[in-house]
Amino acid sequence: MTDQPRSPGPPHPARPAPPALPPSGPGPDGGHRVRLLSYNIRSLRDDRRALARVVRACAPDVVCVQESPRYWRPGGQAAWLARHTGTEILAGGGRVAAGPLLLGRPGLDVLAVRDRLLPKTRGLHARGFATAVLRAGGGAPFSVTSCHLSLDPAERYTQFELLPGQIAPGEHGVIAGDFNEHPDGPGWQLLAGRFQDGHPTAPWGGTFTSVPDNPYQRIDAVFATPGVRVLACGVPHGLPGVGEADLRAATDHLPVLAVLEIPAAGEDGPAPDG
Repeated sequence: MTDQPRSPGPPHPARPAPPALPPSGPGPDGGHRVRLLSYNIRSLRDDRRALARVVRACAPDVVCVQESPRYWRPGGQAAWLARHTGTEILAGGGRVAAGPLLLGRPGLDVLAVRDRLLPKTRGLHARGFATAVLRAGGGAPFSVTSCHLSLDPAERYTQFELLPGQIAPGEHGVIAGDFNEHPDGPGWQLLAGRFQDGHPTAPWGGTFTSVPDNPYQRIDAVFATPGVRVLACGVPHGLPGVGEADLRAATDHLPVLAVLEIPAAGEDGPAPDG
């Protein structure tokens, strides 16, 4: 679903600005609000400066990247992206994660890294998960996983089954990425039965993430464990500083932006199934 040819398409009509997002920072109940962006960047093969402008305008605390460059100076290119978006590399981006990458604003505490290389079907791409356990402000520790699942249905379903295992029992967690499946697919339904699907839980902005020239399908999403409060989630059309021209030039996906409230430290979440 990510290898479709791109076409210029007709010009987009002006979109109304979405409602204002809750700010990052301390929440009213002692927790901490985190702004998380998930974005497939197609190995920085498009307009990387447009991409950096989109990320900066979204002002994320955490960025879940998919298709971080893997084959030519991957470390240097990940460092370029971090430098131009005002973030730091938290996890992933190497041979183990096989493409997914986690970036974060300076000041986030990284408590652990759980990158994982997935079992590979002969003839298909190597894939992995980039996972870090983080703490922000007075919030409880929470894990974040960035993933980019297979185009092969059987392999993809196995990867869906492995995702809950990136979250430890009793831990708050977020899983975000390019799932290469629609919400009515079996793997997506498996995940949505255990976690909150961010956009239908707290709709904000746009729904469809592919393709930027003519968005018609939702294959990118943010999921959260039940103890995390989803305040807003969607494609940031009309967010101040996010231009439609930049969204179309940056890569072959649209980003998903979510605001999540992590409970206060000491408030454990329910253990994920699986």
